[in-house]
Amino acid sequence: MSSFSNQPSQPWDAVVIGGGVMGCSTALHLAQGGMRVALVDRGPLCREASGVNAGTLTLHMTRAALIPYAMRAWQMWMDAERWLGMGVLATHVPGLTLAFTEAECELVELRAKARREYGAPIEVISPQRAREIEPGLHPSLLKAGYCEIDGFASAYLTGRAFRHALTLAGVQILENAPVEAIDSGDGGHVVRMAGRTGLAPLRARRVVLAGGVWIENMLAMMGVQIPIKVLINQLVVTERIRPVMRTVLSVANGLLSLKQFANGTVLIGGGWQGDGDRERGGVEARPQNLVGNMRLAAYAVPALAEARVARIWLGLEAETADAMPIIGDVPGVPHAWVVGSAHSGYTSGPFMGRILAQHMLGQEPDLPLFDPARLMGMSMPGA
Repeated sequence: MSSFSNQPSQPWDAVVIGGGVMGCSTALHLAQGGMRVALVDRGPLCREASGVNAGTLTLHMTRAALIPYAMRAWQMWMDAERWLGMGVLATHVPGLTLAFTEAECELVELRAKARREYGAPIEVISPQRAREIEPGLHPSLLKAGYCEIDGFASAYLTGRAFRHALTLAGVQILENAPVEAIDSGDGGHVVRMAGRTGLAPLRARRVVLAGGVWIENMLAMMGVQIPIKVLINQLVVTERIRPVMRTVLSVANGLLSLKQFANGTVLIGGGWQGDGDRERGGVEARPQNLVGNMRLAAYAVPALAEARVARIWLGLEAETADAMPIIGDVPGVPHAWVVGSAHSGYTSGPFMGRILAQHMLGQEPDLPLFDPARLMGMSMPGA
């Protein structure tokens, strides 16, 4: 944790609240643009959703309209050593999305077409071609989507890499410092940490809310009401086994993602839900969902039937009412911005932070932002 014992007499040019991928990327690009930046997080950098997700860098599971963002972010991950000064074990392998039923075949066709319209090089291939690429697939496969641009990174290494880059850029990092209040006015903002931290408030000309599932709470501190849904995703990693796959795999129904790391472990995900909430975090895995996830994995790749579970954990994911990101100016609050809630947020995160920083620096963003004002008064589906 960096020391704030000698705080500058002048306010920070920007205080970024939330040290996940999007917050770290925003802070880094602001600092590289000439701003004096402080980055505040309730815990260690990138140890919430950004550090416990599956690390998938895929276009198959990215919403069609976000494909241009994901493709640019994918290249950033692959070039991490250049712009972060440290790698995250980003690995480029092809990706397959699998169809075992007629309904899934239709989904593969529709999703491939929709993503191609936004530039994703996804093609629909025969089961024979899919098994040439990935020989261990179940013989009942009917069809597959194939994309050369896919891969994965080590989410666990993300915080280390960003810390390296942020430190070199002169960003002041304050960890284990939960924010309990933000006072905003004509003179800027005052960010107040929890009293138990013993930390003095931070004065800032600009503030960025990048707190993941806690963005709803942070916006409420500014008098802005925008609902953010919280998903409690379960993830499984197996013990080391022999090589059984060489691509990133998903199933068209969205209930499975698979990848095998160089050490032989297999990471199994797919958005199966556990128990928890915004206040308590991930509390407990649901056994029936673990069984369902593992059975689907062993069906898609029969060799996984020999794998034994090594560890299970939960990660929190944020989602807006229209399932699109929230990136832009906080409605009605001058010199305040928000970034987060992007589906496949780890994949797109570095680029989302970069375009917000471009906007704040007075530059034209590489791609359009996602105006938070559209979400004002919008109810969460099913609420």
